[in-house]
Amino acid sequence: MENRPDSAESYDLFVIGGGINGCGIARDAAGRGLSVALAEMNDLASATSSASTKLFHGGLRYLEYFEVRLVRESLIERETLMRAMPHISWPMRFVLPFHKDMRFESSTPTSKILNTVMPWMKGRRPSWLIRLGLFMYDNLGGRKILPGTKTLDLKNAPEGGPLDDRFRHAFEYSDCWVQDSRLVVLNARDAELRGAEIMPRTKVTVAERDGDGWRIEVEDRETGAARSIRAKVLVNAGGPWAGDIIRTKIRSNSTETVRLVRGSHIVCRKLYDHDKCYFFQGTDGRIIFAIPYEQDFTLIGTTDSEQEDPDKRPECTPEERDYLLNFASNYFERDLTPEDVVWTYSGVRPLYDDGASSATAATRDYTLKIDDAGGAPVLNIFGGKITTYRRLAESAMEKIAPFFDDLKGKWTAGVTLPGGDFEVREARDKMKTLAADYPFLGDKQAERMIRHYGTESWHILGDATEAGDLGRDFGHGLTEAEVRWQMDREYARAADDVVFRRTRLGLRMTPDEIAALDAWMQDARREGRATAAS
Repeated sequence: MENRPDSAESYDLFVIGGGINGCGIARDAAGRGLSVALAEMNDLASATSSASTKLFHGGLRYLEYFEVRLVRESLIERETLMRAMPHISWPMRFVLPFHKDMRFESSTPTSKILNTVMPWMKGRRPSWLIRLGLFMYDNLGGRKILPGTKTLDLKNAPEGGPLDDRFRHAFEYSDCWVQDSRLVVLNARDAELRGAEIMPRTKVTVAERDGDGWRIEVEDRETGAARSIRAKVLVNAGGPWAGDIIRTKIRSNSTETVRLVRGSHIVCRKLYDHDKCYFFQGTDGRIIFAIPYEQDFTLIGTTDSEQEDPDKRPECTPEERDYLLNFASNYFERDLTPEDVVWTYSGVRPLYDDGASSATAATRDYTLKIDDAGGAPVLNIFGGKITTYRRLAESAMEKIAPFFDDLKGKWTAGVTLPGGDFEVREARDKMKTLAADYPFLGDKQAERMIRHYGTESWHILGDATEAGDLGRDFGHGLTEAEVRWQMDREYARAADDVVFRRTRLGLRMTPDEIAALDAWMQDARREGRATAAS
């Protein structure tokens, strides 16, 4: 294709970045009638959006920073999101053990006030203050679905069983779990269903203003094929690479910068039998979670460490692993060791650089900046979190609305994502129905299917009456039918896409099993290309 502007494909909106913010904006914009294209240089959700703590929540600790608006917006969103995705998200109860050594992170506004008016506390959290925070947490967001806070006697409650005997009391409150990378993929699918073009593994090589619009050059990273695209508005949702896009692609004079904060997690074999999460507070003022994970594991995280280079693959360092193990061991009855860890992962949070003194104190709120000084507008996205991605997308549309005549209004609240067309309370019934309709699945496999695909599970399984009808078995319940669904509808191209993002079956599969899956997928893709060519 010639690289002349008049030969380029034309869109209203071009989005750089296939994480949750980019895909959420693409979905919202497409649903308002804009023509949208999105390019992601790797797999969708391949960076920050697949490496979260898997929670969408109000951010209880953000109250210590007086970020009341962020917390309130997040709390309202919890129930909005649950209704839209009852298959890939669900309510979870959080147990917060209390003891006298709990301390604030020393730089929080709350800590500074408390140290002034109650200096004898020396940074400790009194129980009344925690209860006050939880009261606000229960009531700021107009809670309707989730139950409120209660107090637990850990000596008699089963939640006290796994904990050290010194913990006698706990507060229990509500937040939610989410399949983070599936959330991204489903937003991308819904955007495509509404007319957007989604281009994973496509790198933006040039983005420059051309008259009253943008000229964007992209390259397919697998085939090397190049395309020239024009767009009226550009959205920079590059996450950790947002700053690099501003400097090297857009070449803007913007002074806005991104602060990269690495959050590392460890996954251990199942540490307790109940389905609740623990919220642990350390003597250093930090917090971590211990969360039931993928039926047979416990997820522990996260850390907050500075990361300088977005191109350097984030990894959980031995020091971070040991920090998490020691932190959790201060709460659990038994000490955890590196031998308990079966997997680690780490992601980089691209926070807005607000000049905070520490990574922990840096704001988790999002910041949207329009730059139209050079004529054609670009919207730069900084920060944000999974819980507020839909609201961020709405805010993004408000920012770009002046550049489009008669843009349709908000529409995403309450509109379900693919597979989520049932009530939150019906999830368990859906699992039972699926297991009854396909008896060869078993209860655990039926649960996994509903938690990943919701009502689309029936489309994947089709007319199968036995496991063999689903094609090749790659191990641990992963069948050819499921893999083909992901390849045909969910942009999966390699084994890692399947077993570490769209599912987490890589926790159970051996390297040989993963390699065999990858070889099969590459053969299937070659056969598909050959069939299309003929």
